[in-house]
Amino acid sequence: MRRLALILSLLPTAAAAETYRVGAGWPHTSLQSLLAEVDLQPGDVVEVEPGSYAGGVILQRSGTDASPIVIRGLRDGLGQRPLLSGGTNTFEFRRADHVVFEGFELTGGSSRCVFVHARDVVLRDLLVRDCPGQGILSADLDTGNLTLEYSEIRSSGGGSFQHALYIQSDEVSNPGSVFRMRFNYVHSGTGGNLLKSRHERNLIHYNWFEGAWFHELELIGPDPNFQQPGWTPELVREDSELLGNVIVHSAPLNPFGAVMRLGGDGTGQSRGRYRLVNNTILVSATVSPVTVLRLFEDLEAVEAHNNLIWRSTPGELRIERTVEAVWAAGERRAAGSNNWINAGATIVPAEWTGTLSGVDPALADPAALDLRPTESSPLIAAGNPMPTSPAAWPFPSPTLLPQFLPPLRAWLEPGSERPRSSVSPPSIGALDDTGGIFADGFE
Repeated sequence: MRRLALILSLLPTAAAAETYRVGAGWPHTSLQSLLAEVDLQPGDVVEVEPGSYAGGVILQRSGTDASPIVIRGLRDGLGQRPLLSGGTNTFEFRRADHVVFEGFELTGGSSRCVFVHARDVVLRDLLVRDCPGQGILSADLDTGNLTLEYSEIRSSGGGSFQHALYIQSDEVSNPGSVFRMRFNYVHSGTGGNLLKSRHERNLIHYNWFEGAWFHELELIGPDPNFQQPGWTPELVREDSELLGNVIVHSAPLNPFGAVMRLGGDGTGQSRGRYRLVNNTILVSATVSPVTVLRLFEDLEAVEAHNNLIWRSTPGELRIERTVEAVWAAGERRAAGSNNWINAGATIVPAEWTGTLSGVDPALADPAALDLRPTESSPLIAAGNPMPTSPAAWPFPSPTLLPQFLPPLRAWLEPGSERPRSSVSPPSIGALDDTGGIFADGFE
């Protein structure tokens, strides 16, 4: 026993995780000074006091899958997050893998407010605002799994090529990676798309998108990267699932005539499968016509179930546009069930079954963007309880039906998400009539 105890005492032991404070009155008054002087280790936690701090922060240390590094902003008595402001990149993850970054307000990065070229990064409880370039950009080199949740992104983007959210992944170095986006409020774009993603797999669940400068969503393939060994356009198929989201295509913020583009943008094709389930898509723009699904370049399949697609303003509503589409399988692959659309909508996919239509879906207060169905709405219990893909081209590992409701035009506190009813058949759209939402009011 003494010999065993001696042997154990000589073995190296993992250092205990440390917690560091940043702010006035602490040894480190900025994140820059802490990161310059402290060699962060897996499991370490950095807590930043409320206040204003200079941007241009670069993190270059990694945690592990079991012990991520956590950088956390603390709230003051009014609920204000610590503010990081300015810099070329207000906060950059430079190959800083396995990191949780939460509880900050970020603004003013001249190129990007958040720049990620790392894998297994979680962005949580952030306010990203007034970014003249990209709001959040993940690079196509070094980036892998990325989660964005419980955050508000607003008033970001510039021109045609800078977006509120521009998400990519490195399909050579980080194969099989996933972008998970849930419980976010993304709105008031000042350029580009609210979300442009070239990621290998997108799971876009329970978000509120409103008021893009261009498309609200653009889900496409990677930029050509022939200089990277092992990369080819056919390396992987990029698939996307949109489930339980509210998408508002509004005027005067958006004079553009399409809600989302799927497949490609002229430089990168996904050849992917797209699954849209229980989304509420409102077109309140004055431009006409407006297209909901702009199918562009190579894609394999599109299916849509239980979606509410309603134009509340005068003008033509086109459900899809396919003149630029190239079907990767050599044949058109489309399916859908139990969608509600405007009576008189044009270019409705012939493959859709059980489609409902009308003049008004009887929502609570569309003028105030309270898009919940009233008790007399034709959306109630009108959905398909088993919205499955065609057997010839199934969507991989789908979430059959939404389990939660999206935020109602507001930041959603982590842990405060509201379950959606499990009553079958489900209601059409992202918002249902159960769980007390009629009584709770709309904020």
